[in-house]
Amino acid sequence: MKKRAQIIPADTVASRILTIRGQKVILDSDLAAIYGVTTKRLNEQAKRNVQRFPSDFVFQLTKKEHAVLKSQIATAKPGNLRSQIATSSSGYGGRRFLPYAFTENGAVMAANVLNSPQAVRMSVFVVRAFVQMRELLSGSKELTAELKKLEAKLTSRLDNHETAIIDVLRRIMELLDPPPAPPVQEKSMGFHTLLKPPAKK
Repeated sequence: MKKRAQIIPADTVASRILTIRGQKVILDSDLAAIYGVTTKRLNEQAKRNVQRFPSDFVFQLTKKEHAVLKSQIATAKPGNLRSQIATSSSGYGGRRFLPYAFTENGAVMAANVLNSPQAVRMSVFVVRAFVQMRELLSGSKELTAELKKLEAKLTSRLDNHETAIIDVLRRIMELLDPPPAPPVQEKSMGFHTLLKPPAKK
């Protein structure tokens, strides 16, 4: 019997974002659950399209990083959704291989290579979650610059799915960095004459 992938509600996506190597990332098991596929399929698709996943899109945790992560999960509050998944065979704990961490760019690219309507739909929530995390750490100008970098990378690999994602990113950027309002002309102090100067003869 084929094992069904666990689907994570959209409002819990932000809680799955971690900081590893100074970067905001989401682990393969969490991203797979969000996109409605198995961790195995997610990683297989990433490996088949390795040219589309450079090191700033995805990287594999070291044994030390994985050990630290598991110790942090072990001290999490009981009942937390993250700790529940940690005890499953597909989560952070009982797995045979070291997990992979996807950056925001990698998460968007994963939605594309999976070629799944749910993955593309949920990738919007993933991007929003990364945006929310960055808003807590930086100003809107820096955030806008990061989103523009992501848009540029996606634009170079256009297809139907990525075109839809780029449209969403553009809308997010417009909300975060709206065009400046036209300057208001201040009236100068003093008297003003409406008489035109005499014409030169």
